[in-house]
Amino acid sequence: MSVLELREHEKFPNVFRVTVSGQSRLATRNLAASVSVYGEELVHVDGAEYRIWDPYRSKLAAAINKGLTELPITLGRKVLYLGAASGTTVSHISDILGNPGEIYAVEFSQRSMRDLIERVCRYRTNVHPILADARIPIQYRLIVNLVDTIYCDVAQPEQAKILVRNSEMFLRQNGRVMFSVKSRSIDVTLRPVEVFDKEIEVLKKSGFQVLQAIRLEPYDKDHAMITAIFRK
Repeated sequence: MSVLELREHEKFPNVFRVTVSGQSRLATRNLAASVSVYGEELVHVDGAEYRIWDPYRSKLAAAINKGLTELPITLGRKVLYLGAASGTTVSHISDILGNPGEIYAVEFSQRSMRDLIERVCRYRTNVHPILADARIPIQYRLIVNLVDTIYCDVAQPEQAKILVRNSEMFLRQNGRVMFSVKSRSIDVTLRPVEVFDKEIEVLKKSGFQVLQAIRLEPYDKDHAMITAIFRK
């Protein structure tokens, strides 16, 4: 595979763009050498290994490609991830945070948790798997410390309320949230934009200042990424 160029992202530290076979693609520096988490390509430049970050598999990568203005995930931060699934996006966040950082990865499905542990946690010391229901944050109150950022990607009807409950318990004052809204998981009778507006209103009434809302098409249909500050 021919890599013509590697450069750090113009806005976000520890996120990269690589030109592979004439195409510019997102990537993160691999924290677990030689390990591919979900079949992503590994490329080598100047003695370092990078993982191609697929925006069709990761809503965070899709949001970056669609013009995300702030990424509250940087080296050394602590992140609570709600809806970790099998760890595709978790693994790239792990790369960005590095070993000084930590991810508390909450997932309800036992099967997904097994995949998360097998594919991600066994190779990465900064990912802490938690088998629990994000709707009931008291289940993991004694495990999770205060965090700088919450990333929420849960397929539940009350996504915003779940995020609010977790923020009130775990998020630092003026901490950030990244909220992946799946409109079809909330109300199939409403247009996606109406669902997004309702979820934004829940956040605002709960003390959040919304910074940005991005539609994720063509990568994910009827999805949006919302970033916000928790003012408490």
